[in-house]
Amino acid sequence: MEILNNIWNTISTPNDTIINIILVFCVFIENFLILLLFASILNIRLQKEKVIIYMFSICAFSFITMFLISNPFNVFVNYFIAIILQYIIFKPSFLKSIVATVFSLIIFNLIGILILNPFITLFNIDSDHLNSIPIYRICYLAIIYAITSIVVIILKHKSFKFQFLDDVDKRNKFIIIVNLCFGILAIITQSITLFYYVDNLPVIITFLSFIFLLVYFAISIYSLTRVFKLILTTKKLENAEEYNRSLRILHDNVRAFKHDFDNIVTTIGGYIRTNDMEGLKDYYIQLEDDCQRVNNLYLLNPEVINNDGIYNLLTKKYQEADSKDIKVNMTFLLDLSTLHMKIYEFTRILGILLDNAIEASSESEEKIINIDFRDDKRNSRQIILIENTYKDKNVDTDKIYDKGFSSKENHSGLGLWEVRKLVKKNNNVNLYTSKTDKYFSQQLEIYY
Repeated sequence: MEILNNIWNTISTPNDTIINIILVFCVFIENFLILLLFASILNIRLQKEKVIIYMFSICAFSFITMFLISNPFNVFVNYFIAIILQYIIFKPSFLKSIVATVFSLIIFNLIGILILNPFITLFNIDSDHLNSIPIYRICYLAIIYAITSIVVIILKHKSFKFQFLDDVDKRNKFIIIVNLCFGILAIITQSITLFYYVDNLPVIITFLSFIFLLVYFAISIYSLTRVFKLILTTKKLENAEEYNRSLRILHDNVRAFKHDFDNIVTTIGGYIRTNDMEGLKDYYIQLEDDCQRVNNLYLLNPEVINNDGIYNLLTKKYQEADSKDIKVNMTFLLDLSTLHMKIYEFTRILGILLDNAIEASSESEEKIINIDFRDDKRNSRQIILIENTYKDKNVDTDKIYDKGFSSKENHSGLGLWEVRKLVKKNNNVNLYTSKTDKYFSQQLEIYY
């Protein structure tokens, strides 16, 4: 009984040593909960190795700032460190990292703000007692952690898609970041006010403060949603315009094909009647080219190429190749919504590879580009293969990636160098370059 009394006296009276021990454990728990919120918002599957690296780094920074910067200001320094670490380790886009981290911190702090004053009022204590008596501090933090864990569980059952953030232009990115920065400042101001003046604030004031802060963020989210809808609508209109252009070309080709159908059948019949199999083979090859062109135009469909940015890129590159009399053969068997790579980086690589293929094939005698998108589920990889005919058979497949290397005059030679940089940034991406007497090939492999 005496031991229990001693334990109770230890945790129910001011004790700086135990409070400091509690704070050490809190650093680990709070950083882990914020990481779970971050991952739930972005729907990221956390890998054990990355979690360990992140937790070690953020906790180390938290302990350093705890000793160098007074509370509560050290907490907000840790917020900015968290944004940087999550961006570096988990590799979302920078805007996604800011959005997810800020909303994680908003959720965590709003929970703390909401229950602080009611907790103090319920137990009839002041802020000094809360910060110095272990039992009150443990109960207060336990409630915050329990509510936050419930929020994490709820978020895990929701499906959030933030791919559109990668396509936001610089102007709108600036607006979003400024809005989020003001949100952070609002949280900082609110938290500092409560930290110093919670004893003098009635429960109703704390409650109203929470409501106003919640309304501010609700309006901000609504405004951002409207901005995103406008951006998506603009992109859809651009893609619809490209699709209509493709449909017009397809329609003209089908009409021409239908108009010539009788002549085609008659010509085939002539080869058959005279038993001219060699002539029929040559004729069939030429006919097959026209059919393939119609088939490619059919594939240039936003329902098949189910990403607005990539659809727009492929359509423009196809039209550019067609204007240079380059035969493009395309196979598309890949769901782009499951692409295991940042769309921004993927489109940069794809654009450079297509530009090089168009340029090289336009100079060759037989102008051909083969484009193949497919999902190799057996080897858990997504493959994008680009083959093109080329003129310079002596091209060095190793040196082409060197900075400044180019076989052409007035070319910077930075395209493939940039591609290699982007590939190296992604641990699950490889690019294989090869050549035969006829084709120069680039195979991009994205593992999952």
